[in-house]
Order: sequence, then C-alpha cells, then structure tokens
Amino acid sequence: MNTAAAIRAYRGPALLSIGLRPFFLFAALWSAIAAPLWIYAFLSGGPVGLDWHVHEMLFGYAGGIIVGFLLTAVPNWTGRLPVVGVPLALLFSLWVAGRVAMLAMALNTDIAAAAWPTIIDSLFLVAVAGVVWREVLAGRNWRNLPVAMIVTVLALANIGFHLEAGAGGVDNLSTRLGLSVVALLIALIGGRVTPSFTRNWQLKRGGPLPAVADRFDTMTLIATAAGLVAWSFAPFHPATGAALLLAGVLNLIRLARWHGEATLAEPLVLILHLGYLWLAAGFVLLGLSVVAPAHILPSVGVHALTAGAVGVMTLAIMTRSSRGHTGRSLTAGKAEILIYGLVNLAALTRVVGGLLPFAYNSLLIVSVGLWSAAFLAFVISYAPILMTPRLGRG
Repeated sequence: MNTAAAIRAYRGPALLSIGLRPFFLFAALWSAIAAPLWIYAFLSGGPVGLDWHVHEMLFGYAGGIIVGFLLTAVPNWTGRLPVVGVPLALLFSLWVAGRVAMLAMALNTDIAAAAWPTIIDSLFLVAVAGVVWREVLAGRNWRNLPVAMIVTVLALANIGFHLEAGAGGVDNLSTRLGLSVVALLIALIGGRVTPSFTRNWQLKRGGPLPAVADRFDTMTLIATAAGLVAWSFAPFHPATGAALLLAGVLNLIRLARWHGEATLAEPLVLILHLGYLWLAAGFVLLGLSVVAPAHILPSVGVHALTAGAVGVMTLAIMTRSSRGHTGRSLTAGKAEILIYGLVNLAALTRVVGGLLPFAYNSLLIVSVGLWSAAFLAFVISYAPILMTPRLGRG
C-alpha cells in the first residue's frame, strides 16, 4: 500500500487522517490566543512574560506547524506509510501537553521551578525528530537527511531554551538557534514548493516559468546556513552582519528567478512569494542591525523573520496544503485573501513599530490584533475542512 492509498483507506476520525489536520488547526488557534494573552500581560504587568511569548511562538506555534507539514510531506517523500490514527493522536497529545506545561510554568512560580514541565514540553520535538529519522532512513531518502538534521537541532534548541531560561532570559543562543532552524527550513522547503507550485500554475497559463534549481540555489542555501550559524553564535560580529546581508541579497535574487510577478492572478501562489520575500527582507534587516546598530534595532530584523517570514509562509503552506489534501480546489477565495492581507499587515505593523519608538506600544497592539484576526480567520474558515473527510474519498 502506498502513501495515498493508506490515507484513503483510513476510516477513523477525519481529524486524525493526516498530520496536517490537527496541527494546522490547533496551532493556528493557539497562535490566535497566545499573542493577545502576552500583549495583555505585557501592558498590565501580568505573569506571562516575554520568554513565554518567544517560546510559544517559536517552538509552540511554529513547531506545531512544521510537524504538521512534515508528517504529511515525509511519507510522500519516502513512500512510507503515513502516521495516522492513534500514533498521530499521541504525537498531537504531546504537543498539547507542552502548551499546557508552558502556560502552567508562566502562571505559577512553584511549577516553574519543577523539572516536569520542561520534560513534558521537550518530549514532543524529540519524538518528532525520531519519527522523521526513522522514515528518512527506512525509506533510504537521503535527499531529506538535512530535514531530519534540522528537526533534531530544533528539538535540541528547545531543550536549550529551558536550560538557559533562568540564566539568560530570551536573549540567548537557543532562541537564535531555534529561529535560525525555522528560517533555514523556510529557505529549504519554501525554496522547493514555491517554484514548484509556480511552475504548475504557469504551465496552465503559458506564463514565464521559474528557473530550474541549480548551483545558484545550492550556493544561496549554503550562504543562508552560514549566515544563520554566524548569527546564532556571534550575533554582533561585523562578519555576521556581512554574512546576513549576503544571504538576504542572494535570496532576493533567488526569489526573482521564480517570476512571482506572473502569479498576481492567483493569491494562493503569490502568497508563497510574499512569504519568501519576508525571509530575504529579514536577513537584510538583521544584517543592517549588526553593521549599523545605531539605526536599526535587532528586533526589527527578528520580527521580519518571525511575524513576516514565519507568519506569512506558514499560513501560505497551511491554506494550500489543507485545500489540496482535503480535495478542495487550489484557488484562493475571499477567506484566503482576508487571511493573507491580515497577516501581512500584522508583520508590516510589527516591523514599522520597531522603527518608530514613539509609536511602539500602539503599533504593537495593532499588530497583535491583526495577527490574532488572521489566525482566527484561518480557524473559522478551515475548521470545517480539516474536521471532515476528504471530498471524494475512496
């Protein structure tokens, strides 16, 4: 039985029929709740601190979306059977337990001093890394060994976050390493799906085709990885700034080779290009914050990567993958256009807020409101899709 046949043969709850369903739906819901919860605490002096916010957006939300995508994509890459039913429910339960443990730690100082919340939260990504390694090795799918390695580093960065939390707050190696891993995954996987989906779209319309992956793409990925490693371990070194600027420029050129301007008629494809544009912009802004710290704060580049690249690209993948894997047409409607508009405005407002200190709090509130609205719009629009069987199943 191949991957597609195994998914069609599944007869349990629709929510557990494929990896993306529970993780996309509930990670989006968590993102919509967690962001305003933090901003309320930030403005009122509540117990939910910046470290919790950083962790839950990076390892909680983004980690959940990455896992949902990989549990869906890896079986297609390897030809192995998908994780569905009870095993998928167990993995999802680990993710939920991690969110509960992290919130409990934030709200109760006695719990924060205990070891069990750290262990519970760490188990999820460790288990997922094990699943990905098993599938890649068993399927002899050597091309995706880098993906298995990256997920492993993400799991280790999450453990490192807990070890460093008491000593270094959120300005530490594990946070930068975790964000670097997510950014590199966007460059690696986004660099596959964006030109691939664009090519499929253009073949139907007769427009210019994206450049075929070649040595330039490999060079760009190497430069991107080098810049991110340098930023992780030496964030203020001038050479790091130069490496990040180089990565930003190369990724902008890479993006231009995919002819995103020809996809304006289909937002479901265009949004992938916008997400990748945020990635390149994040590298440039982060590099500028190193070489010209008096003019650009590091947080500006960080939020271009997080609110911009991560927020936009994950919603781009979530909408397209959810539609494709549930038998819906690969065309954006009003709901998708609303989601894309809200998340891009949220990212833009967050970045501009870092450039205008006098309006920081006001723009932060606006950005969080737009962010939460984008993810609530996804939940409302896609819950019926993700919780019911695939159209034309069987």
